[in-house]
Amino acid sequence: MKVIHLISGGDTGGARTHVHLLLKLLNQDQSATLVCFTDGPFAQDAAALGIPTVVLRGSLPALLPQLRRMIREGGYDLVHCHGSRGNLMGALVKPGLGLPVITTVHSDPRLDYLGRPAARLVYGTLNAFALRRMDDWIGVSDAMRELLIQRGCDPSRVFAIYNGVEFRPPVRRDAANRLAYLRALGLDADADSVVVGIAARMDPVKDLSTLLRGFAKAYAAQPKLRLLIAGEGQEREALEALARELGIASVTCFAGWRDDMPDFYRALDINTLTSLSETFPYALTEGAREALPAVSTRVGGVPKLISDGETGYLIEPGDHELLGQRLAELAADALLRQKLGRALYAKAARDFSAQATCRRQVEIYRGILTEWKRRRTGGRSGVLVCGAYGMYNAGDEAVLDAVLGEMRAIDPFMPLTVLSRDPAETAATHGVRALHSFRVLSMLRCMRHSELFLSGGGSLIQDVTSSRSLWYYLGTLLAARRCGCKVLMYGCGVGPVLRKGNRRRAGRVINRCVDAVTLRESGSLEALRALGVSGPDVALAAEPALGLPPAPDAELDRLFRGLGIPLDERCFCICVRRWPGIRDKLPLFAAAARHVWQRYGLTPVILSVNQKQDGDAAQALRELLGPEAPCHLVTEAMRVPELIGFIARMEGILSMRLHVLIFAASQATPMAGVSYDPKVASFLDYVEARSYLDYAALERPEQLLDIIDAALGADRAALRAATDRLLALERRNGAAARRLLEEGRA
Repeated sequence: MKVIHLISGGDTGGARTHVHLLLKLLNQDQSATLVCFTDGPFAQDAAALGIPTVVLRGSLPALLPQLRRMIREGGYDLVHCHGSRGNLMGALVKPGLGLPVITTVHSDPRLDYLGRPAARLVYGTLNAFALRRMDDWIGVSDAMRELLIQRGCDPSRVFAIYNGVEFRPPVRRDAANRLAYLRALGLDADADSVVVGIAARMDPVKDLSTLLRGFAKAYAAQPKLRLLIAGEGQEREALEALARELGIASVTCFAGWRDDMPDFYRALDINTLTSLSETFPYALTEGAREALPAVSTRVGGVPKLISDGETGYLIEPGDHELLGQRLAELAADALLRQKLGRALYAKAARDFSAQATCRRQVEIYRGILTEWKRRRTGGRSGVLVCGAYGMYNAGDEAVLDAVLGEMRAIDPFMPLTVLSRDPAETAATHGVRALHSFRVLSMLRCMRHSELFLSGGGSLIQDVTSSRSLWYYLGTLLAARRCGCKVLMYGCGVGPVLRKGNRRRAGRVINRCVDAVTLRESGSLEALRALGVSGPDVALAAEPALGLPPAPDAELDRLFRGLGIPLDERCFCICVRRWPGIRDKLPLFAAAARHVWQRYGLTPVILSVNQKQDGDAAQALRELLGPEAPCHLVTEAMRVPELIGFIARMEGILSMRLHVLIFAASQATPMAGVSYDPKVASFLDYVEARSYLDYAALERPEQLLDIIDAALGADRAALRAATDRLLALERRNGAAARRLLEEGRA
């Protein structure tokens, strides 16, 4: 594989480190040429690393034909741009090349010229023009990928890659040499000093004023602290004045640009980052390489590296009070510094090495080239996903998460498109291309180019909601078949289909148009057979969302603190939903809440997973308990992993909502259900959970108390065994999709 990289050649900081290190490693197995448009240290250092480097200089009209000729004659497979000038040259040279032109976005383009309005107007505008003309985009963190999608980039063509550094065992610091180094820089330090440091350009986006204010707070409590700042920039004079104003000028050193960064980091005791915006800063991984504890703002991809309290500390941008508190804690405790530093080193070495970055880059290149060739030859590519998405239902969004995750596991570079009632929200939340469910012409165009049409998630084949809903989903199956797609009904619930005409129509369409069906429970298998379906391959699987993981413990701790729920409090979750007659039955649920507190000592948590639909019922239940009752009302929207983790931490669940029960099953949390719809009872029967009753039959509080007692008395080992069985069945969903894609590509 031959790749040509275009960059200005005047770059510094993270972009410089990334490009040099990436091309050095790429050239061990691939061919990567660097083209700079400015001569100087960047190009010279690249050549010294053994990177094939070319410097092209001249006016734009002279450069373009020269660059285009070089690319054509060089036999390159791909053009890779970096930075505003590299992007502009790539965009201008692209017409007629017949090659994919891609870019790595190292920082938020709208913040690159913060504080420089003229540069932003000229260079920012040109860069925005160039970025729109790229074929693919690479963000140096998941957060940057999400930002690019929000800015209008095609989600199926945006990838994430994390900056890595070359790791080696941390070098033992020599105290005398360290002290000599610090004093040579001009820092008034002694053997007992605890040195806080940062390497950053003095630019508004780096927010070094917050660092100075936080350090001043910490210094007041721990006078042995010292501050070392490496970098230059437009704000230096203002920052030096602020240091004098805060009374810390005598213990602060502005060291300017440094070309001895390993020595710089070895001289520190605590590494910091206070940026308002970042992608994935090298300053943290370079500090991690020296096993330094870090305090950083929660920006960009930083939380991927730093878990608050485990591998460092996170603060919100601008929070100098908490920054000062964390710095003082670390200054006072050498063992804590050592513990966090070692944990950070271990995580960074495992997940963010330069070798891992290079491997990921090569994977991205190969994926881009495969899709490029497929598009150029007019072949089909990608999956179109249809379901009840973009309707703010946490359960449906969880299913979509699971479906997309399975498709990415099959082929991480396969284009994915979702039909949604709110395509902008779906694109932003799930990082996929989204079309409105009723934009028929756009949907048909997508079907004509897609390999697989995947209809899945929830009970789509039913007419209880309305016949129109059933007709819509049957219509999409028919259209997908006529457009030449393979068609899969994925992890579905089926039924009930009550009207005779609808039953006949559903059976006919599924038999004629669907290649395979996977079902989430046995009740749906019976319903499908009752429709007379015999044409497609049918497999009994399980609910797709069962395989979704919970959020990490550190995130869940933060969630519970934000909800005001003590981490050591034992809780029981009650989830009701708006349904005819719910107001009359809420006193029965209130009795259940009192029961779990009085008998088991569990604090009731009233959960609303769909505030728009269920918020009134949840609030009314809380009011029935009275203001003095021990209880938490949770109406805040949660991400799916947070919701799963939230349910996993409950001692038990009483729920009307199906997906709350599904998540409880996935985490082996004891559960009791109230079935307002046959799909709830079918799921609970399928997972062999007998602690449920029919909503219409609920008349007395004792009925709820009985199923709660049965659920809380269940054998946890048996629950886990049932979960493992379901997870094994769930894998049949992905297997069916993989088989149809392979058949289509054969």
